[in-house]
Amino acid sequence: MQIGIKNNVAVRFGITFLILFVLFYYANIIFFGLTTRHNNYSLFLSEHLNYIAWLRHALLTSSSTVLNWLGYSSVASDTQLMVAGHGRIEMVYTCLGLGVMSFFAAFVIAYPKKIKAKLIFLFTGLLSIQILNVFRLMLLALFWTKSKNRIIDHHIIFDVVIYILISVALYYWINNKATNTNGHHQTV
Repeated sequence: MQIGIKNNVAVRFGITFLILFVLFYYANIIFFGLTTRHNNYSLFLSEHLNYIAWLRHALLTSSSTVLNWLGYSSVASDTQLMVAGHGRIEMVYTCLGLGVMSFFAAFVIAYPKKIKAKLIFLFTGLLSIQILNVFRLMLLALFWTKSKNRIIDHHIIFDVVIYILISVALYYWINNKATNTNGHHQTV
């Protein structure tokens, strides 16, 4: 009888999750640094592979489009969402949800489930996170006013809400017998 990481599903999951989370999280930060015009700027990455700019553009234009459908007059630029008569938000790196997405992706990939179940949940989960982000951006552009006296920042509110929703979704996904490896529930 061997005892070790290979035979301990929980330990293997924990180590894999931590490695993937750190890898995804810091890879995003490094890539952001390489595509921002500062010391280690890469023109090629910035112009041809800049998924951070693509995500920012998709979030801002989606938010603007939905606001326009709802009867507001809004416009999106590369980094801003403006709503006539309401407000303007500047979308910075921390607004993209890449940390939350890194956590979610690392958890789903590391968890011992069937590959098909992982891929479906990963895609729908990441898409859901960004749909919630679009709604957050819309609400911020319509109702948020900057105040130095605020105790809680909107990033904290969004992170708390999104992590609660992710926890609930992960709980149901983990306990869904139809998607468990070999049809059996695995306790991690």
